Amino acid sequence: MSVTAPHGFRASGVVAGLKDSGARDLALVVNYGPSRAAAGVFTSNRVKAAPVLWTEQVLKGGRVHAVVLNSGGANACTGAAGFQDTHATAEKAAELLGESAGEIAVCSTGLIGERLPMDRLLPGVGAAVAALSPNVGGLDAADAIRTTDTVAKIAHRQGAGGYRIGGMAKGAGMLAPSLATMLCVLTTDADLPAETLDRALRAATGATLDRLDADGCLSTNDTVLLLASGSTGVVPDEAEFTALLTDLCQDLTRQLLVDAEGASKAIAIEVVGAADVADAVTVGRAVARNNLLKCAIHGEDPNWGRVLSAVGTTDAVFEPDQLNVAINGIWVCRNGSFGDDRDKVDLRPRDVTITVDLSAGPHSATVWTTDLTADYVHENSAYST
Repeated sequence: MSVTAPHGFRASGVVAGLKDSGARDLALVVNYGPSRAAAGVFTSNRVKAAPVLWTEQVLKGGRVHAVVLNSGGANACTGAAGFQDTHATAEKAAELLGESAGEIAVCSTGLIGERLPMDRLLPGVGAAVAALSPNVGGLDAADAIRTTDTVAKIAHRQGAGGYRIGGMAKGAGMLAPSLATMLCVLTTDADLPAETLDRALRAATGATLDRLDADGCLSTNDTVLLLASGSTGVVPDEAEFTALLTDLCQDLTRQLLVDAEGASKAIAIEVVGAADVADAVTVGRAVARNNLLKCAIHGEDPNWGRVLSAVGTTDAVFEPDQLNVAINGIWVCRNGSFGDDRDKVDLRPRDVTITVDLSAGPHSATVWTTDLTADYVHENSAYST
């Protein structure tokens, strides 16, 4: 169950010929209403792909009827011609669906710096419209947006009163703040206005997808969209809806984490005792991006000194002699110095938890990352991704 789990949505995933592999590479998600309320969050990279620039404009209207997504090419750094390609994609979908291009969002993922083959993509949009389905279409769409992902990522939840939230995501490399190299479409059949969707989406992604930081590289194409059909007529409490959406986004975050390129460890960095949440996130990101530590975890070495050195690069509030660090529950550092015997730390499991106690306040946050492996280097050096 994916984006078609909620009522009022159909989806498809087809082969348009954008990938040399011949795999599915073009997806379509359509909202049949009665509502078309929508919200979105995007990459904070100043170099934005043409589809991001287009879809940011679409979202200003607070309405989205359909989303066209392609893998096999990012359409980033392609100039005015690339933006026109995005416009043409939206126009083609609008023509076939009998709607306005101003309510068609477009997302792309793949290699940066090359034009998309529009002679294949536009017929692919036609094939996607013909293949729309409320059943298998959701899984086909999730499959079509994969790049180096080894599996499709999907999730769904059901809320009080019978409304549902569904979602699909892709992303296996360039996992960093502002949503990873991610395309993510979330759908709901709850009846909520765009303003509420926007607040809920920002709260949910801010605590989940936006804290996935596998390799410190910020994509040009990050896009997360939330579409509401209103088909059930259920108007959930905003706090309840946000909590359910956050839970679903956490599910997708976990799926992205364990499928990250070359990763052998899934690392949760829990920062506690922070003066505020911003400090906790800052410290978590610094630890997540420390390549020496990531290598140590891959080698199953509980090198807590590398954690402290990363913490020390931040402007967070703390006193060096009050820092504490635990790795998989063993407090290997106490008060800025050695603690329990590091040989007690078992780093054989795939899941690793690093807890950093700043001893500076009551706030906390978790950032997720992976280890740094030879497989990651190979995947990002042997061929273009």
